[in-house]
Amino acid sequence: MTTPEPAHEFESHRPRLFGLAYRLLGSAQEAEDTVQDAYLRFSGADRAGIEHLGAWLARTVTNLCLNRLTSARARREEYVGEWLPEPVVTSDGTLGPLESAQAREQVSMAMLVLLERLTPTERAVYVLREAFGYGHREISGVLDLSEANCRQLYRRAVGRVAVAKTRFEPAPERREELVASFITAAREGDLAGLEKLLAADVTWWSDGGGKVTAALRPIEGREKVARFAAGAAQRFAVGLEYTVVEVNGASGVASWAGDTLVGVVGFELVDGLVACVWAVMNPDKLDHARRRLSR
Repeated sequence: MTTPEPAHEFESHRPRLFGLAYRLLGSAQEAEDTVQDAYLRFSGADRAGIEHLGAWLARTVTNLCLNRLTSARARREEYVGEWLPEPVVTSDGTLGPLESAQAREQVSMAMLVLLERLTPTERAVYVLREAFGYGHREISGVLDLSEANCRQLYRRAVGRVAVAKTRFEPAPERREELVASFITAAREGDLAGLEKLLAADVTWWSDGGGKVTAALRPIEGREKVARFAAGAAQRFAVGLEYTVVEVNGASGVASWAGDTLVGVVGFELVDGLVACVWAVMNPDKLDHARRRLSR
């Protein structure tokens, strides 16, 4: 019997492994690197001794991510301004099917930011359970922990990332309409129009990473966010082109200067209003989105 080439065996698992690594790391670039590292380990392994390839690969990727998370935590403590996850375009199925509000929530900017509160092991347990439906026995096998310990870690993680659920999610076409209206109002300096689109407790998060101009702290409240959005559009967005995209399971906008992607902005909508804005301008975090959008 001919043994399949390792690349052929591995490729069917790559999308799922990328989704796992991205949820664990919050970085598309590091997720791609991790999956490639897993491939190298697989290609050099005794494949005849691997009974369940999917489980073996999930274990390998998870443990590679745990190693990366330890060093990533130290780097993020020194990060200039607010750290946000790398935006991922999800309309092409990059993170798998996102057919429910719960599935979209698991890859949302808000959830990935909340996962930063967890220890690496708590994060792994939570992601494997919530996003991939692993049972506690399966998780214990992946992490080499007792089933009881996994249950305890999961309960602790749930308590730390508990968030209010979205009460009403607009239809996709309505979400795109709200985002387009926001961009138009911001570019025209229409403060009244912007305020009509914003929740009273809206928050704007910016991530420039010290590479480009960005607010170093969150901006909170309807009036402050409206003024900031209009001011930023007038100062920095003149001449840019915009495309509405699905980013991290939600409506967003990609801004372009010619062929250069200069920013990706995601919007969290609650009850038909913008409740949170996530603006990623750090050029180091835009390469994955640029490659997906340029296709």
